[in-house]
Amino acid sequence: MSTAAVFNGDEVAPFFGFIGAAAALVFSCMGAAYGTAKSGVGVASMGVMRPELVMKSIVPVVMAGVLGIYGLIIAVIISTGINPKSKPYYVFDGYAHLSSGLSCGLAGLSAGMAIGIVGDAGVRANAQQPKLFVGMILILIFAEALALYGLIVGIILSSRAGQSRAD
Repeated sequence: MSTAAVFNGDEVAPFFGFIGAAAALVFSCMGAAYGTAKSGVGVASMGVMRPELVMKSIVPVVMAGVLGIYGLIIAVIISTGINPKSKPYYVFDGYAHLSSGLSCGLAGLSAGMAIGIVGDAGVRANAQQPKLFVGMILILIFAEALALYGLIVGIILSSRAGQSRAD
């Protein structure tokens, strides 16, 4: 008789769960990186003409950076829920974690693209017309909300894992 712990659940299920955790982090960080780079280029370009507005125009860069944190949160939630040696982990659970990671990650990617494009154009426009600042911030908030929706749905989907069978 072996002293190793017995594996509970489906043997391939953790693969899907771990892919979900990776997808959440990777796609969210891709969105954060794109948003930071794209809006950072706008800040640098605008800073040549109006250096006094650089700190005020850093808002899109900060908002893009938050997207990576959303992916990190979901990745940690998912990875702490995968422990098939202590609790059965079935394919349903793996798919729940996969969908959780994809919803958060892809929402973060799309929000990062929106924040980068709006941030780039917005800080350049703000340098020419300061009255555009509030409008730019509102558009950035709505773009950030897209990633927040993905985070919320990801948390809900992740909470469904473990409910596939009555144990």
